[in-house]
Amino acid sequence: MNNFFYVLNGKKIKRFFFVFAAALFAAGVIYVEQGHVTVFSEESSPTAIYSVSTEKKVIALTFDVSWGDKRAEPILNVLKDKGVQKATFFLSSPWSKSHPELVKAIQQQGYEIGSHGHKHTNYSELSEEEISKQLTSAHTILTDLTGKAPNLLRLPNGDFDKRVLKIADNLGYKVIQWDTDSQDWMNKGTETIVKRVVGKAHPGDIVLLHASDSAKQTHEALPVIIDELRKKGYEFVSVSDLLQEAGLQGSQVRDQAWLQEQMDTAAGM
Repeated sequence: MNNFFYVLNGKKIKRFFFVFAAALFAAGVIYVEQGHVTVFSEESSPTAIYSVSTEKKVIALTFDVSWGDKRAEPILNVLKDKGVQKATFFLSSPWSKSHPELVKAIQQQGYEIGSHGHKHTNYSELSEEEISKQLTSAHTILTDLTGKAPNLLRLPNGDFDKRVLKIADNLGYKVIQWDTDSQDWMNKGTETIVKRVVGKAHPGDIVLLHASDSAKQTHEALPVIIDELRKKGYEFVSVSDLLQEAGLQGSQVRDQAWLQEQMDTAAGM
């Protein structure tokens, strides 16, 4: 019986040390520089932004669009009906070129437009020349369509490496990731999507949603997400607003979701 007791305690102690080690590892890997978080430890590395550290209840809803013409309009209608005046859409340039009327509708409703690149593939697998070509092609197309050069970039699949970050930085882009992933493209049901977003949302959060045809339930979950977050006192802002919030307050931009994920994994949660 005593041996069994010690085994149980040993497991708890081991789990504690795993959590502690994960926290130390995260602290060592995440380096905050000039208000942006970098996923690499070198001070010279460009950065990827996941969220803003603030006590103010502001949150950015972001929508990636790469294909299809059935989901963007219903999502725009929901945002309009709910009086959400600020959000950020990351548009792939081939989709934008094929759907200029939807790009115009996004613009007319006052929403921010960022680049989602050109070819929808993992850019970390491309040569540096091809990475630059993909980003500049998208930049030219989006600038021509909107009359405004984008300066925010969300890479296809959220995939990047140090080379991609450096090239994007040289082209004047801020790479935007997310802290809360709705996983709406998995189509697990509106209740699941709502629960993931509302349950994980926090001040300064960047929420990943999709307006491509593959996300069949986003427009159904979105009204509830908006209502529930408003009940909690949240104000909806653009990604640029969040970055300005960080700049005004001297706040850091953090990768809170990544850190929590590592700790949850270590703890066996």
